[in-house]
Amino acid sequence: MHWLMDFEDVLRGRRSVRQYQKKGISRELVQSLIRNAEAAPSAGNLRARRYIVVTDPQMRKALSIAAYGQSQVETASALVVVCADVDRSSQRYGDRGSLFSIQDAAAATMCLLLAAHNQGLGACWTGAFDDQIVREALDLEIRVLPVAIISLGWPAESPLPPAQRDLGEMVRWIA
Repeated sequence: MHWLMDFEDVLRGRRSVRQYQKKGISRELVQSLIRNAEAAPSAGNLRARRYIVVTDPQMRKALSIAAYGQSQVETASALVVVCADVDRSSQRYGDRGSLFSIQDAAAATMCLLLAAHNQGLGACWTGAFDDQIVREALDLEIRVLPVAIISLGWPAESPLPPAQRDLGEMVRWIA
């Protein structure tokens, strides 16, 4: 078990890490990250999301191509493709189920990223990819939508924090 951080340190210290050491990640650690991802909020507690773990180098390469050549997808020790299970949510919520399942997957993605950082791993949320290539490569069912490709690895870089935005430009109060 690695060191654990203060929660605010986890939130403020997380970065998109795109360069990794050539060192594997245990199956148990990845499973732990997914269990933590499942703590994310979910519409109706349906947890309308799925996870596909990819460690195969050829599949990582194919997914990197689908992600418009983003190298972290190929060079990571592991990938977790987080998908929205539209049918699972739509059975209860009808047409809104598509939106809710995507929200479920996005919330789980954020929890997984925070859990990875807390364990000392580097991770990057990749959202720019060709859906159809990813769907075909992973043989996804028709109503299972890829939402995020999360690259995971032991970090080989320490990205600087991004510039902060002023709260005044992004917050509107109605009192």
